[in-house]
Amino acid sequence: MPEFTYVARKPDGTLFRGSLQANDRRGAIAQIEQQQGVPIKIETAGGAAQDGKAAAKPSPSLLSPTSAVAEQAVALPGTLNRLPIAQLFLFTEQLAHLLSAGMTLDEALGILVRRLQQPKLKALSKALHQGLVDGRSLSQAMRDFPKIFSSLYINMVSAGEASGALTQILRRLVAHIADIKSLRDRVKQALLYPAALVFVGIALIIVFMTVMVPQLTNFLKTTGQKLPPATQILINANSILTHYWWVALLAAGGLFSLWKIATRSAEGRCAWDRFLWNFPGFSRIPRYRFYAQFARTLATLSENGVTLLKSLSLLEDIADNAFVRMQMVEVRKAVMDGAGLSNALRQAGLFPDLFLDMMAVGEQTGHFSETMAMVADVHERELDKQVQFVSTLVPLLVIIVIATLVGLMVYAILSAVFGLTAGLQSRMH
Repeated sequence: MPEFTYVARKPDGTLFRGSLQANDRRGAIAQIEQQQGVPIKIETAGGAAQDGKAAAKPSPSLLSPTSAVAEQAVALPGTLNRLPIAQLFLFTEQLAHLLSAGMTLDEALGILVRRLQQPKLKALSKALHQGLVDGRSLSQAMRDFPKIFSSLYINMVSAGEASGALTQILRRLVAHIADIKSLRDRVKQALLYPAALVFVGIALIIVFMTVMVPQLTNFLKTTGQKLPPATQILINANSILTHYWWVALLAAGGLFSLWKIATRSAEGRCAWDRFLWNFPGFSRIPRYRFYAQFARTLATLSENGVTLLKSLSLLEDIADNAFVRMQMVEVRKAVMDGAGLSNALRQAGLFPDLFLDMMAVGEQTGHFSETMAMVADVHERELDKQVQFVSTLVPLLVIIVIATLVGLMVYAILSAVFGLTAGLQSRMH
């Protein structure tokens, strides 16, 4: 049976090395993980002997962190501080596949540096690999990139390293990111057509007012005919749009500046987000998206053994709404004081009764993670209904508004044409 020498990391972050016998590399990795270690480097004893003592012994920088550990080893350019969720999914999926194939973390990141074609992912893999060389764990290296890896992501990786189940944790992260990505994609795709329709409608009205109406105005001025009220209103509107468009831009800029100033403080941002959260109709899609993501994430954390208080702390980061984050802080405090999660959320008034009732059943039956996964499925289906409703209603409303405006413009033009025709006929008689 072959003998392997290895370097691995203990749950407390310290590195250790040793040797063991196993049928193959995958068996050696399994033995190290049973000892709650994260394999960093594995070599066959024969190969290490041929390479000399330097190959058999890891470098000092690998066994003992240096003063540079506290600093980011490989800095990504400022433009690379963020990753699209699709690229984060690809990175996590590829890393999970390589670890599942029996590679060590050091080897897997090295392969990703060579294999990945996207410049951002290549630079990120290189930075994480350098972090391992400097003596840090993967989760510690990921903390250098808070805009790429969320607190939830980093804490789950840390839990996987501590339990020796990093591969399984990465697989669950792949499934979790896939669910979140699918949720976002469905919302974006459903709202793309209404947004395009609004843009085309506004462009059509602007072209009509700036091209056709001026030509009509010049023609009517040559006739000396008294204009109907509707036509005069249209010409006046065109004159205002042509000569005073800068006033509208200044007003829009002033309102935007006032909004930025008002929402710069924590109190102002919270008040604005509270208004958006309670705005009738508009808030339904953001709400159901938050319900589904909250339940899905809580189910993933609970399944991986993360404590409830730690889960609530991580869940505060998924809310894009300052008002919701403030309420979640109060919920966590209530749970710390001994309240049940469903009761604490009911007091906050953020979630619907169906959500809380299903959560209470999960708490009572002891199948909390399974119940929360079911809650996520229910609210994702409800989100799909809301998105479908909005994507059907908004185009209809846009078409009605555009048709009304164009109809009024056509009526104003035809009124002038009919008036001109009537005047010509009266002169002929």
